[in-house]
Amino acid sequence: MATLAEQERDAAATARRHPPGLYVLSATELAERFSYYGMTALLALYMTKQLLLPGHAENVLGLSALRSLFEFRGPMADQAFASLIYGWYGGLVYFTPIVGGWLADRFLGKKMAVTIGALLMAAGHLAMSLDQTFLIALVLLILGSGLLKGNIAAQVGTLYPADAESIRERGFTIFSTGINIGAVAGPLATGAAAAVYGWHAGFAVAAFLMLIALAIYLWGQRHLPSGKPVGKERAALPPLTPEERKRVWAVLLLIALNIPVAIAYTMIWNVGIVWVDEKVSLGIVPASWFNSVDSFASVVIAPVLVALWAWQSRRNVEPDALTKIILGFAITGLSALFFVVGGLNADANGKVSVIWALLAFFGMGVAFMWYWPVLLSVISKAAPAKVNSTLVGGSYLALFFGATIMGWVGSFYEEMSNAAFWSLDAAIAFGGAVLLLVLRKPLNNALGLCT
Repeated sequence: MATLAEQERDAAATARRHPPGLYVLSATELAERFSYYGMTALLALYMTKQLLLPGHAENVLGLSALRSLFEFRGPMADQAFASLIYGWYGGLVYFTPIVGGWLADRFLGKKMAVTIGALLMAAGHLAMSLDQTFLIALVLLILGSGLLKGNIAAQVGTLYPADAESIRERGFTIFSTGINIGAVAGPLATGAAAAVYGWHAGFAVAAFLMLIALAIYLWGQRHLPSGKPVGKERAALPPLTPEERKRVWAVLLLIALNIPVAIAYTMIWNVGIVWVDEKVSLGIVPASWFNSVDSFASVVIAPVLVALWAWQSRRNVEPDALTKIILGFAITGLSALFFVVGGLNADANGKVSVIWALLAFFGMGVAFMWYWPVLLSVISKAAPAKVNSTLVGGSYLALFFGATIMGWVGSFYEEMSNAAFWSLDAAIAFGGAVLLLVLRKPLNNALGLCT
């Protein structure tokens, strides 16, 4: 009896611990996001201040053809051309993970897909070291991110038993913390290198960190599930059952319901920075530094949420997954309203206290940790094994559509008052929260989640 009791205690203790593979995947993603965000922090400035200028633009392979394609309505300024390149690059980075997930599920397996993706991204960052291979670099980065991003996240879900819902969500929160640490540190490191040694030195730093990410992942293989593709046994596998098809549709609906919050949140990276630059009393602080505030907030809030949810779980009062997501949507809307309040409290010169900008950006980062890690956890649990990686990768479609629509909504910024524009941004997030609240119970049932 004593032995049995000891075994039960050991099993319970194990169920409360995170597996070593979580820290391998988190460290890998930290280094990869350091690389990715470090590169994207330089991208727009590099294009407008060097690449698109005479003496450089004519050396870039394929650039003149791409410009002709984008200028079908007439000539455009370099800034507009750079914005289009940046927008399509950012959108495709979030679109390709669903393709990468499908390839992993059917042919490559998660481990091979991540390894190939990391190599492609490292090659892409290195290709940024030459003006001539700029567009080739972007293609390599898009393809590499597609193979790596969704399949890394999908492996986190496989580390936990199917019934370990609470600790799985906390595991995804720790994983997302790695993302945000990289997002904070990457732009600082690459920006410093670029300032001292030139743009290409900054891109070289990003390439080096991508190789570090690959080394961490390969070193930690023994702590990760096999991740073999199911496609090799496809003939022996039955098609999706009616119940599995129901879950697939429920997952797709949940992803679609995250589009409004993606619109509202990503607005701070576009119009939010413009608003800060125009209206906030910054002193010597550059407006671009605010791009790190939301990621910093996500890092700070992560251990608080992990501890809170663990405490609630022990007392059986932890909110279910969809309720957490709803709260995240609502916090996003509330954060957008700080822009409204700031504008209404501008001084006689039209300048706004920096506190309102900090509250808005910080609140967005807090909100992100309420909904995004939980969304990944839900999908990794609910998606059928045959299409698990595909649907985890598909979660990034919410960001793809959200960022694309955000660009269109943001184009009305100068045509609206400050209060009206940011109230609209808040209303988009609140609308997503209301939709999910209405659909919460049927979605919980369709996804097989506890309520």
